[in-house]
Amino acid sequence: MILFPAIDLKNGQCVRLQQGDMARATVFSDDPAAQAKAFETQGFEYLHVVDLDGAFAGKPMNAQAVESMLKVVKFPVQLGGGIRDLATVEAWLSKGIKRVIIGTAAVRNPQLVKDAAKKFPGRVAVGLDARDGMVAVEGWAEASTVTALDIAQRFEDAGVAAIIFTDIARDGMLQGLNLDATIALADKISIPVIASGGFASIDDVKALLTPRAKKLEGAISGRALYDGRVDPAEALTLIRKARAAA
Repeated sequence: MILFPAIDLKNGQCVRLQQGDMARATVFSDDPAAQAKAFETQGFEYLHVVDLDGAFAGKPMNAQAVESMLKVVKFPVQLGGGIRDLATVEAWLSKGIKRVIIGTAAVRNPQLVKDAAKKFPGRVAVGLDARDGMVAVEGWAEASTVTALDIAQRFEDAGVAAIIFTDIARDGMLQGLNLDATIALADKISIPVIASGGFASIDDVKALLTPRAKKLEGAISGRALYDGRVDPAEALTLIRKARAAA
């Protein structure tokens, strides 16, 4: 199980949104590179980054901030937000991003995901953000008419590295992960699933380490880490002990 600390970028700053609302953003740091380095120093193994402005604009908008992070950290970074064509996928991977996350385009242009995953095996993930069971697109501003399972099943044999499933209603609200929905999705597909949205406390870590969650690749934590509700050392110790016992 991997615990991914999250850095969401808006206007070059690290922020957290509530339920995906850009008007409800809390700024936690003006220095994304320093924040990324801090997470690495704390012992995290993999960083999750989202270009929020890019998700709305449909193209990278915080490239400078992302590149500044890549210069100072050695652990792998996955990036989503505004990745809508193969050229952008290639550009980010060539700059050192370990894994790109395709969200809106996975709904609107599934062939892009298939082409990218074929060209870059193991380096393309799909971000599925759901509100009331339906996938939302364009930075969560628009609802689609398809479920997360509908989309995930399109990519079963495409070589997608992971599905990142976010419950929008819980995102940034510190209400706990929606493990029921996430595990239900993971049980129906062969692609590894990462839980996102609502991570709130060490109890979420413990829940992720129970047998029923063993299919999940991990979970993403944002606000709970920034607010100090989750102690990184305690969380990572639990995860390491669980791995050693497996």
